[in-house]
Amino acid sequence: MAKPARKRKIGFDQRISLLAFLSGLPGSVLALIFLWVGGYSSKVEWTLTVFILCFWLGIASALRHRVVFPLQTLSNLLSALREEDFSIRARGARIGDSLGEVMLEVNTLGQTLREQRLGAMEASALVKKVMEEIDIALFTFDSQDRLQLVNRAGERLLGLPAEKLLGQNAVELGLADCLDAGAPNTIQKSFPGGIGRWGVRRTSFRERGAPHRLLVLSDLSRALREEENKAWQRLIRVLTHELNNSLTPIKSMAGSLHSVLARQPTPDDWREDMQRGLAVIESRAESLSRFMKAYARLAKLPRPQLQKVSLREVVTRVAGLETRLGVKLVPNTDLVVRADPDQLEQLLINLVRNAVDASLETRGSVRIGWTARNGQAEVWIEDEGPGLSNTGNLFVPFFTTKPEGSGIGLVLSRQIAEAHGGSLTLQNKLSGHGCEARLILPL
Repeated sequence: MAKPARKRKIGFDQRISLLAFLSGLPGSVLALIFLWVGGYSSKVEWTLTVFILCFWLGIASALRHRVVFPLQTLSNLLSALREEDFSIRARGARIGDSLGEVMLEVNTLGQTLREQRLGAMEASALVKKVMEEIDIALFTFDSQDRLQLVNRAGERLLGLPAEKLLGQNAVELGLADCLDAGAPNTIQKSFPGGIGRWGVRRTSFRERGAPHRLLVLSDLSRALREEENKAWQRLIRVLTHELNNSLTPIKSMAGSLHSVLARQPTPDDWREDMQRGLAVIESRAESLSRFMKAYARLAKLPRPQLQKVSLREVVTRVAGLETRLGVKLVPNTDLVVRADPDQLEQLLINLVRNAVDASLETRGSVRIGWTARNGQAEVWIEDEGPGLSNTGNLFVPFFTTKPEGSGIGLVLSRQIAEAHGGSLTLQNKLSGHGCEARLILPL
C-alpha cells in the first residue's frame, strides 16, 4: 500500500508574502468594485485598475523585503560567527528600535566572542610555551592510548622528535606501565633519554567530549641526590660539632696528664691530677656515648603498629604520670584513633614534660585536652611558661635550650606524628604567656 504523500510545508518567506498579499486584498477588491460600478470611462477604469494592482503588489513585496532581508542579514552574521569570523558588523544597530537592538546585541556578541577567542588563543599559546620550556615530561593520550601531545622534555626522555612520537601507542612508547592506574607514584625505569627514579602523576580530562589522559613524569633522582647531599652535610655538621665538643677536652686533658707524668721529679699531687683528668675524660666519653645512642634512636624509629586507641585513656594516663606539677585534664567526648599506643604515649609524654618544664620556670599551670575538628582528632597541650623564643629551630635535631636536654624529643615526636599520618605544631599562645602544642591525627 502506497504511503500518503506528505504535505509540503509553506516556507517562512512564502508565509510572509501570502500575509502581505492578503493584507491588501480586501481594500483592493473594494476599490476595484467601486471603480467598475461607478460609471467611469473605460480608460479611467483600466488605468486605476493597473495602478491599484501595481500599488498593492508593490507594497506586499516591500513588506516581504522589510521582514525577510534583516533575517537573512542576521543569518549571515550568525554564520560568520560560527565560522569564527568576527570582523563583520551589522548596520542599523541602535537603541530604541526593535530591529536595531537585535543588531546591536549581535554586534556585542561578536565583539565578546572575538575577545574570548583572543584570550583563549593567548592562554593556549602560554600553556604551550610553558609545556615546551618546563623540565618535566608531559604526555597526553586519547581513549585508545595513542599519544596526542608531548613537550620537549618528553621528546628528550624518549629520544625522538614529536613528529615520530605522535600517534604511537603507549605500549610502543614504553609508557604503558606508567599509564596504568594501578602503577605506583614512584618507579625505577630506564628510558632512552634517562635512567633513574621517576615521579608518576596521572589525571583524566575531556577534549571535545572525548576522554583523554595526562601523564607527567618528573626525574626524582636529581632531587633525591641533592636532598641526600644536604642530609649528609647536616649530619656531618652535627657529628663534627658534638665530637669536637667531647674530643677537644679529652685531647686537652690527655695532654695535661701526659705532661704531668713526664715531669721529673713527679709532683706530689699527681694522683689527684690523674683522678680529676680521668674523671673529665670519663664524663665526656659518657656524654658522647649518650649522644650516639640518641642519634641511633632517632634514626631507627620503628613503623607504628596501628590499632584502635581511646584518646581519653591515653591522655588521662599521660597526665597522671607527671608528678612534679599537676596537669589539668580538660575532659571531652571520647575519640577513637588508629595509632600505635606505645608511640602515641611516648609522643604525649615528651610534650607534657616540655610543658611542665616550661611552667615550672614561671610557676604556671599545664592543661591538656582533645577535640574533634574537620574529621580529625586534635590533642592540645597548653602551658604558662615563658613561651618560645626561637621557633625556627624547634624541630632541628639536637637543638635544645635545656642544660641537660638531648635535642631529639620534639624531632622524635614529629616523626611519630607524621608516621601516623598526622602533624605536630608548636606556637606561642595568642593570648597570655606560654606555648601551645597541637597534635592532629586522622580519625
